Amino acid sequence: MNARPIAHDTGCCASQTAHAPLLAVAEAQARIAARITALPCERLPLVQAEGRVLAVPVDSLVDLPPFDNAAMDGYALAWDEHLAAGREFDVSAEQAAGEGRSRLQDGSTIAIMTGARMPDGADLVVPVEDAAVLLRDGHGRPRRIRIERMPQRDQHVRRAGEDIAQGTRAVDAGTRLDAAACMLLRGTGIAEVDVARTPRVALFSTGRELVDTPGQALAGGQIHDTNRPWLESRLKASGARIHVADTLADDADAFVDAVRRSLDDGVDLVISTGAVSKGRYDFVPHALAGLGAEIVFHGLAMRPGKPLLFAMLPGGIPFFGLPGNPVSSAVGARFFVDRALRAMLGMPPECAWRLPLAAPVAKKRGFHLYQKAELRLDDDGRVAVSLLQGQESFRTRPLLRTRAWAGLPADADTLPAGHLVDVHPLLHFDDDLFARP
Repeated sequence: MNARPIAHDTGCCASQTAHAPLLAVAEAQARIAARITALPCERLPLVQAEGRVLAVPVDSLVDLPPFDNAAMDGYALAWDEHLAAGREFDVSAEQAAGEGRSRLQDGSTIAIMTGARMPDGADLVVPVEDAAVLLRDGHGRPRRIRIERMPQRDQHVRRAGEDIAQGTRAVDAGTRLDAAACMLLRGTGIAEVDVARTPRVALFSTGRELVDTPGQALAGGQIHDTNRPWLESRLKASGARIHVADTLADDADAFVDAVRRSLDDGVDLVISTGAVSKGRYDFVPHALAGLGAEIVFHGLAMRPGKPLLFAMLPGGIPFFGLPGNPVSSAVGARFFVDRALRAMLGMPPECAWRLPLAAPVAKKRGFHLYQKAELRLDDDGRVAVSLLQGQESFRTRPLLRTRAWAGLPADADTLPAGHLVDVHPLLHFDDDLFARP
């Protein structure tokens, strides 16, 4: 097998593994889930709820459709065993959409429009193209027709409750209300819904080298802060609201003050990037101790993002210390912060897709790798996951082509082409893209 090597994260301090055991990814995610509870819900008008997560399941208030109605313009008839092509009927009335009840008279038909309520006694519609008009009145309306093509019973009729029946589940709790969900709820007569409160997030980038102003000229040793704008965008797309976002120097006191102000403001989650490894200026663990935080874990058997830190601040507020390298920060947000956000929103744990590798790969055993990937469709319609070049944690250019994240298991060092691996969409809301058995 010709396996190509996978580039590893080189942005963490090598001494970390010498001082503390590294936690497995699954165990870290379980510890997060054990400490996060759903936020309270709030009631909103349905017109304001799109994009929010439903906190209480909703049952349909009505049948949808609410009555039997015509699926075609045509003529409403009652089925009988003698109904056949060539039979003629008088047209006794006309039924348009929005009109109330009508009744079919024996031996006659009613001209009906698409969406109009079916007359009582009628159970099929003959489309206008399947009938010949033999007589019209002075206004051009049909008064007698002949069936040209034999209809079937229940043909072109939408039955009441055929879409959803009154009292049945319309949308489950934990569902993000996209346009389709809102359309269904509106159709069933729902005016207000209970949704999870949007998590309020405080976000801080740390580092004396960071320049916050786009386009500002850089002095020696400086870089533009890319983590914070990236995370702001991703957090909003993941269902959070940014309460405060700031760039801080490598100053523990300033960091502590910023976190305390955020806690006083009532944020639900605090996230920082940088200063979580083992270097001289990696002050976050010490600052957390001064805040009275409980460090739940620090250091994962994972690349990129090995130094990731998770703690609980006073008042039970979760804190994530993400590594400073951009892709390490992105991985930490996608696979750990997103897990916390889903729990806060009352959503079930995310399910990975299982897709085959497009090519064999080699990796270091003992580390779970999250790799930038794209999906490929072959000529037979089969999907495979292809790992991109440039997996180092400082490389952001490959993110332009990244369409998914591939998870390579810690207990393997080689994986053949076709091997099924966990694949995750860029946004956790899209985890249900593929139907599951």
